[in-house]
Amino acid sequence: MIIDANGHILGRLSAFVAKRALLGDNVIVVNAEKAVISGRKEIVIQKELEKLEIRNKGNYTRGPFHQKRPDKFLRRSIRGMLPWNKDRGREAFKRVMVYIGIPEGEIQKNHNINLKKTKIENLENIKKSVGRYITVEEVCRSIGGRW
Repeated sequence: MIIDANGHILGRLSAFVAKRALLGDNVIVVNAEKAVISGRKEIVIQKELEKLEIRNKGNYTRGPFHQKRPDKFLRRSIRGMLPWNKDRGREAFKRVMVYIGIPEGEIQKNHNINLKKTKIENLENIKKSVGRYITVEEVCRSIGGRW
């Protein structure tokens, strides 16, 4: 199943993808940078910057690790919706792949899927319009992400 994240709210999309992965589907999410986070821009960015201050002072190599690329940011959000401490959650997470943009060559090489012949799902049933929002790309750029 290939899902276009353009215009979808991050939490709703993450929950849907996690549920499909738990059911055994291989899920590919494209256009991760175009997913949106609802709320005022200043507040969303402020919360993400506050998360960056959380550190392991004893041994910084043990985490927490903060994702700054949109594809990894969305993948980490999906991981939060899965039962990560159980085997079925870890196996489901392996079935989820997230990409920036629509890399046809990479999807063809890694998954043997021709994007010209397959349908990219838009999921209008979980889409919700919001007044104030910020895209994942803007959030990642504001916390120092480069890709």
